[in-house]
Amino acid sequence: MALVDEKAMNTADVTAEERVKQLENWLPITGSRKAKWWYSAFHNHTAMVGAGVLSLPIAMARMGWGPGVVVLILSWLITLFTLWQMVEMHEMVPGKRFDRYHELGQHVFGEKLGLYIVVPQQLMVQVGTCIAYMITGGHSMQKVHDTLCTNCPAFRSSWWIVIFAAFNFLLCHLPNFNSISAVSFSACVTSILYSTIAWGASLGRGVQSGVSYAIKANSPADATFNFFTSLGDIAFAYAGHSVALEIQATIPSTPEKPSKGPMWKGVIWAYIGVFICYFPVALLGYYVFGNSVADNVLVGLEHPRWLIVVANIFVVIHVVGGYQVYAMAVFDILETFLVVKLKLPPSSLLRFVTRTLFVVLTMMVAIVIPFFSSLLGFLGGFAFAPASYFLPCVMWLKIYKPKPFSLSWTVNWACIVLGVLLMTLSPIGALRNIILSAKDYKFFS
Repeated sequence: MALVDEKAMNTADVTAEERVKQLENWLPITGSRKAKWWYSAFHNHTAMVGAGVLSLPIAMARMGWGPGVVVLILSWLITLFTLWQMVEMHEMVPGKRFDRYHELGQHVFGEKLGLYIVVPQQLMVQVGTCIAYMITGGHSMQKVHDTLCTNCPAFRSSWWIVIFAAFNFLLCHLPNFNSISAVSFSACVTSILYSTIAWGASLGRGVQSGVSYAIKANSPADATFNFFTSLGDIAFAYAGHSVALEIQATIPSTPEKPSKGPMWKGVIWAYIGVFICYFPVALLGYYVFGNSVADNVLVGLEHPRWLIVVANIFVVIHVVGGYQVYAMAVFDILETFLVVKLKLPPSSLLRFVTRTLFVVLTMMVAIVIPFFSSLLGFLGGFAFAPASYFLPCVMWLKIYKPKPFSLSWTVNWACIVLGVLLMTLSPIGALRNIILSAKDYKFFS
């Protein structure tokens, strides 16, 4: 898509309404509204399914069969429900579209308060996920190298993160959401493939001798904190709500055919994909290895080597796509701020510098802070749970005001209570892990 004509935007005869329209046509979220329902399917799937799926078996080991299965099912159902709410609220005001999460928040809570409530949480999810994907992508590339070339000199993890960042540096300059559709589709497909490899290879090995399904813990206190940590791990697996409205913004809409139809159809297919990825990996991985399962279920599958290599290549492709989906929403916020607040002209140079600096920043944090994954669990409890589990319910109650103790009122308040518990408990477990492991951390490792 062509960039905004800078001269046209600076002429006196251009009205404020035309300026806004020109800016919207330049920004990455609203720059193209030609998406089909299947774009919604693979964008939402790519945003939702992360490499964290491979850690779901260890979450099961820390919670046990009963609580683990309940938490998995409840998370899937609650986040599907709240995503439906967001799809419905996208065009609840006739003639207006809330193309961004914070725009919906501003409508519900007010211009300033809506920004303060939504934007910090949204950025924490999006930027945090991008950094986590930098780490995951670099480590997966390192695993491919070390598996294929056992006699080769070892490279530090930081170098692999730099190489992974190079791929994202090239892709991040695609102009808008729809321009990364092929990347997102590839990520969607590969996430299903490596998840299938993970549970298929586990099942192929058969239940391990002496397998135990006792809670993985050294003491009752350890079991409690591990349970809290696992809640955060599962919450992190449902982070896609922070880009849901941005995805819906790319779908054309008319009064006769609103965008919520194709968007919801895509969401249903995306959640079928989420189910296919999450539940077999979590349940079969735990079934085969019990409480001795590795933090990453692929780590426990050393053979056949070629299959492990292929699975890690798929992980790399997927997290590249996931990085782009989350980064595109961040670029939209940054570019809007620079043009609207700082009065910088929208241009190719502005876009190039902004996006390059973002990739460099996420790369440096991934390299410098080795315990970022644990820190993400701590901080993520404050952002992932609200954004995906209960903030849409709060908005729904404030807008539609269902009758007290009606079905809608009861379901929304149940989601809010469970979401607040998740937001409160999961950071406690993550903070404990950071403290216990602090002695082993090495910066720039």
